[in-house]
Amino acid sequence: MENLEPTEQVEQGKSEKNSGPLIIFIVTLILVAVALWQFSGGKTEKRPMDSSELLKDEPVTKVAQLSQNLEEESDQMELAPLIPAPEVIKPNVADIVIEPVVTLPVLDESDSLIQAKLPELTWRNELLSLLITEDIIRRFVVFTDNFAQGLLAYEHSPLTQPKVKFSVDEDTVGAEGSKDVWKWNTENSKRFDLYVDLLRSVDSTTLVNMYFEVKPLIDEAYSELGYEEDFTYTLQDAVTRVLDMELPKSSMALTRTSVMYKYQDPKLEGLADSDKLLLRLGKENLLIIKSVLLEINEKLSKKIEEKIN
Repeated sequence: MENLEPTEQVEQGKSEKNSGPLIIFIVTLILVAVALWQFSGGKTEKRPMDSSELLKDEPVTKVAQLSQNLEEESDQMELAPLIPAPEVIKPNVADIVIEPVVTLPVLDESDSLIQAKLPELTWRNELLSLLITEDIIRRFVVFTDNFAQGLLAYEHSPLTQPKVKFSVDEDTVGAEGSKDVWKWNTENSKRFDLYVDLLRSVDSTTLVNMYFEVKPLIDEAYSELGYEEDFTYTLQDAVTRVLDMELPKSSMALTRTSVMYKYQDPKLEGLADSDKLLLRLGKENLLIIKSVLLEINEKLSKKIEEKIN
């Protein structure tokens, strides 16, 4: 028991002597590392990574997305030339219709303008002699305004008076049982044949265009009568009066209690003066006039709608 204790102390002393140099070496390495870290500014240098390591770090989904984006851009570049550019249509100068600007004279000096345009209206220029070519626009306006109201303004008529005078058939005296009654003489209606021929020869389109061309002068003449509304409506009223006129079914016998002849039938005698004039035109002439005025009225209404729209 006494020999064991000195032996253990000897081995322990040896161990302490052997570990001393090792500790000194470790401390030296630590000091060297600290010095290097301070010398580099406290930053740790990263070593470069090769491409294989980069692919390992990047997600696979990002690579797939990049490929898909490249394919879409390629498709768009291929399809772009297939989209046609908008075509620029240049108007053809030959197709552009420029309406001439007409400089109208004053109303008092407008007869020469109307006279120059009258031959354009009809192919029966020899019948233009039936027109009164003095103060034409005012005559047209005043006569039309009166006619629309059922009146006849003979002193403002745009047409000359028939050369053949009104007459009765003396052989028919007493035909209705009275010595002062005459039958209607159909020859009286023929006095208006040339006027009807003139109206029938008029080109309706040219007439309507001419009407709107000189309409400022027509409106001026209409305003002189004290009106403020559009004259075109008055013109249409006059045309409508003719279109609505019905030929009587009863006899158009005449009687005379004074110088003037009258219709024996009180209903006919009670008609407006403008309607009595239409009766004197005769059945055939009235039907022709209605046909012509119907066409004119339709084109007149169409022109009004175009200007409103």
